Amino acid sequence: MGKQTLNLSSALSFPVTCQLTLVRPHVSSIVLIASLLISGNCRAQDLEPRSYTNVPIDLEFVAAGLVYSHGGLSPAPGVTVKDAQLTAKAAAVGYARTFALFGQSAKFDVGTTRACIEGSATFQGEFVEGEQCGFGDPAFKLSWNFYGAPALSLQQWSSYKAGLVIGTSLQVEAPWGSYDSDKLLNTGTNQWVFRPGLGLSYTQEKWQYGLNATVRFYSDNDNFYNDVFLEKAPQYSAQIHIIYTLDSGDWLSVSGNYFFGADTTQDGADSNDEERNSRLGVTYSYAIDKRNSLKFNASTGFITRVGNDFSTYGVFWQYLL
Repeated sequence: MGKQTLNLSSALSFPVTCQLTLVRPHVSSIVLIASLLISGNCRAQDLEPRSYTNVPIDLEFVAAGLVYSHGGLSPAPGVTVKDAQLTAKAAAVGYARTFALFGQSAKFDVGTTRACIEGSATFQGEFVEGEQCGFGDPAFKLSWNFYGAPALSLQQWSSYKAGLVIGTSLQVEAPWGSYDSDKLLNTGTNQWVFRPGLGLSYTQEKWQYGLNATVRFYSDNDNFYNDVFLEKAPQYSAQIHIIYTLDSGDWLSVSGNYFFGADTTQDGADSNDEERNSRLGVTYSYAIDKRNSLKFNASTGFITRVGNDFSTYGVFWQYLL
């Protein structure tokens, strides 16, 4: 097992990509467009390498970043839609603090976004489009590595040798983003989201292997367009990560996930929009100095049933206070 080096990017895993929700448009002939894009929630496709990695305690971080997403969206079965496209540009900010919990390392972080999104599609020969700027729903996350991650100060960190780490987490997304049921696109969802997770990592010399699983539980949206009552089933997700650490402490990861579920009903009617999708991505983290680091990531849809057929690129700066 190799001696652990600290890279600021390993301490933060903010879900800072945009949240997108399309409500039913005013034009009655394209009401099924909602079934096409309702799954356009970027956070549902998070790839989070090093989520369950030990980091020193009593540290505080701030982060800021930019995210760009663009691509086509696959419609739900039975929805006659062509040329569906969506573009999102988001600025993200976040804060994190590490601390000790029952002798093991833990972390609390919070992040939010300001996004501008635009989408278009052709339904039964009629072209529809919309755009909107606003705040995304903020996310609060508590992570605890309950095995193999002793709570260490920064001074003790130099002698730490990583091995098997097992942890758990709970993320809560609050419906405080921009939302208007009369608008075609929204950056908020008007839904609480609770996301428990379980994961592990194993470090051997310069290589680290990560595996984690999460479930997203969604509250009902009683303010969907035209007073429709929207329900969303849980979404299940699994991720795998292979990470290589350079001599400088920088690291590179290749990641993949598979997620399914999250099918919706509108006033009790099944939308037939269950997700069964997969994404692949890469992340590179570069330590500028002892306090500053940059993280670059990119991901794209690999298997697509509903939504997900788009590419996302991000760059993030992180600073140790």
